[in-house]
Amino acid sequence: MPDNFERGALTEAVYYILLSLYRPRHGYAIMQYVAKLTGGRVSLGPGTLYGAINSLIERNWITNVVNTEDGRDARKKEYIATTAGKAAVTREIERLEELIANGKKVTEGDSGAYRNQ
Repeated sequence: MPDNFERGALTEAVYYILLSLYRPRHGYAIMQYVAKLTGGRVSLGPGTLYGAINSLIERNWITNVVNTEDGRDARKKEYIATTAGKAAVTREIERLEELIANGKKVTEGDSGAYRNQ
């Protein structure tokens, strides 16, 4: 993952993958969910998806789900976000909210205190 991933900023792909894994999903279902959630703006390819999944597993932000009782196809690996993964999403939402708030301060005329700094 890029350096910004280590500092806490998530890539858009990682952010949406984590969001999609608030409930168990397999790879193709993740791709479909993200495309639907973003109105088709974000389309994850298999390379991006599975590279991110491997990194997220290494960070313990997602884990494999073992579920053979509810009739789902046991051959498809399903994943779910862990507590740490959900915390990463929460931190990212807070970071993005700060970016938006600061952008609005500057662009909507409340930038007087920031002009000469």
